[in-house]
Parts: sequence; structure tokens; C-alpha cells
Amino acid sequence: MSVRMVDVTSKPEVYREAIAEGKIRLRRETLELIRSGRVEKGDVLTASQVAAILAVKRTPDIIPLCHPIPITHIAVDWFYGEDYLGVRVKVKTTAKTGAEMEALTGVLVALLNVWDMVKKYEKDEKGEYPNTLIYDVRVIRKFKQGG
Repeated sequence: MSVRMVDVTSKPEVYREAIAEGKIRLRRETLELIRSGRVEKGDVLTASQVAAILAVKRTPDIIPLCHPIPITHIAVDWFYGEDYLGVRVKVKTTAKTGAEMEALTGVLVALLNVWDMVKKYEKDEKGEYPNTLIYDVRVIRKFKQGG
């Protein structure tokens, strides 16, 4: 069995965007530390936003068969629930292929960075993470203009 990149040579370059989102379940005390800016490692949302942006730009380095595309815009937005922190990543491009892998990668890396920054507060007495969970990661919108 072999693998190969899909040939997009004959496809036209068109405007495309993808929006993905995901959530990380955290203890309410941890969510309050994030909201109040009292996490020891620093500003969780800003650091995780930067991590998402870098991940979007590096997606072809992480996902082997993903085409490198010219990223024209990245937006990272946060939202809170009762027991979670959510992130939404929008990626825009003018390319021959879509940006959903970039949006998904941005979401996952943002959430992993949150986990890294707050893991101290999420561990139980055995050093485990019984409640922390990254979940509901999905593409919520994919758009292509023309082509």
C-alpha cells in the first residue's frame, strides 16, 4: 500500500474559508483562573491564540499529505461554557484546495496549549487528569467561492 498527495494541478485557485471549533472540559476553578488572569504560566488565551496561528501556518509540516496553501487570514475566538473553554478558528485562503485541515489543526493546538498551561490545576492527587477532556472538534463551515 502507498500514499500520495491528491493532484490539484488542474483546479483553479479560488477564495476558500473553513471554520472549525472544539472544546476543552476544565474544572470550574481552572476556568475562573483563566478568566481572572491568575494562571501561573501567564495569559492562557493569548498564548493559545498564538499557538493556533502558528499551527495553522505549519499544518503541511504536521499532516503529511496536506497541500501547503497561502494563508490570507486567521481568526481565533474563544467562548466559555459552564464547564468548558471553547475555541473557533477561521482560516481564509485563495488556493486550489480547502483550508479545513488548517482550521482543525489550529483548534487542536490551541486546546493542547490550554491544557499545557493549566495542567497544574487539573491534576488530581495521583497526578492524573480525571475530568480534563478535549472534545467536539469539528468543521462547522466550509466555503468555496466559484471554481
